[in-house]
Amino acid sequence: MAQKKMILDLDTGIDDALALAYAVGAPDVDLIGIISSYGNTVIETAAQNSLDLLHLLGADDVPVFIGESHSSTTDHFDVMPISQLIHGKNGIGEVVLETAPRAVETQSGVDFLIAAAHQYADDLIFIPTGPLTNLATAIKKDPTVATLIGNTTLMGGALTVPGNVTPFTEANIHQDPEDADYAFTHQKNLTMVGLDVTLRTLLTKKETAAWRALNTAAGNKFAELMDFYIDAYANLGIDKKGAALHDPLAVAVGIDPSYVTTLPLAMHVTFDQKSGDYGRTIGDKDKLLEPTTSKVAVLVDTNRFVSDFQTLMLSVLDN
Repeated sequence: MAQKKMILDLDTGIDDALALAYAVGAPDVDLIGIISSYGNTVIETAAQNSLDLLHLLGADDVPVFIGESHSSTTDHFDVMPISQLIHGKNGIGEVVLETAPRAVETQSGVDFLIAAAHQYADDLIFIPTGPLTNLATAIKKDPTVATLIGNTTLMGGALTVPGNVTPFTEANIHQDPEDADYAFTHQKNLTMVGLDVTLRTLLTKKETAAWRALNTAAGNKFAELMDFYIDAYANLGIDKKGAALHDPLAVAVGIDPSYVTTLPLAMHVTFDQKSGDYGRTIGDKDKLLEPTTSKVAVLVDTNRFVSDFQTLMLSVLDN
């Protein structure tokens, strides 16, 4: 067993599915649980997608927990139409998976995160790839979580490029800017892996053809869902060169930070709806001279990461 333990916090759409597979196959960490979030789909669908994907990969031993079902400032969540176009109405490109024999856990995702933070501390790697509601809720319930978790690497935000929901706002941050700000300003040892770097990591149908050539159930299903994603990127004019490996990059950086170049920066998230400055991830000018453990990724070793990602995927899908 690996010394480092990983928890994924997924709103399980297509790139979340790739992140899940990467974490299952990564030899340097043990994936000890997945917390379900909302975003690409509703929370119940995200949880079932995670369970079914784990089953497809032969990883039924990994538990899945239900997190918060909506943002801190709303009482419900509706999936954005653009999310359904990118990820499919079921979150995984309309791919049908065998239902996992395992059910979601009765313990809440927030309580699971708190317990794991106390149990593993510096050895815990936490990877949220959706809104930061679960993390913020955990910190509010138990403030020691902010200092216990050894490594929080999130996929979200945009510092040097425009957002993908508004000119300022990336989709995950857009779901709950208030709790995103709480997480950014409280959580220690935090690294933001945003659009600045993820948009530089593209996968094409050349790679998915190699998955399909494995002639395994996992290879075929993952190729099918990823091809849906690649087609959506092309049809919606997001990128015709391929589809970005948003969430898998966050998992990779959580394990091996050398994939990216980071800028030390005390970050916060704006949430002034009146001015329209809502959901922007930016440095706090009042803390520029203060020490910080927060970092934002600004460059990525694209060729190395995409190559390593493909190598690991070919291994994990060949079962």
